[in-house]
Amino acid sequence: EVQVMESGGGGPVQAGGSLRLSCTASGRSFDDSGMGWYRQAPGTECEQVSFISHDGRPYYADSVKGRFTISRDNAKNTVYLQMNSLKPEDTAVYHCAPGGEAAQAPSNCTVMAALDNYWGQGTQVTVSS
Repeated sequence: EVQVMESGGGGPVQAGGSLRLSCTASGRSFDDSGMGWYRQAPGTECEQVSFISHDGRPYYADSVKGRFTISRDNAKNTVYLQMNSLKPEDTAVYHCAPGGEAAQAPSNCTVMAALDNYWGQGTQVTVSS
């Protein structure tokens, strides 16, 4: 059974601070898949904040470009999201999922996490001003 689990969220972290999120998949290897980080705050649509291709090419949403860094360790079946210079508007539940494409996101992360075993349940990130 495939399981995807995010960790590393928390807070509240003060604006300007940093967090590192981890996403570990078990049950199968995702070496041949891209991996995406998504977030959703209450009242907003799901947003793909970053994506990394199977061969390591990164994509960043304009809202996080220059502040977030995505990386992957295929040996550990893990993807990371280093978040620096955090802003209050980064507050959201962050999910990761294999597959997908850069700059694409479903309309609702929470629904995807409830229906799709390849989506993690998410980790809350709270940034205070």
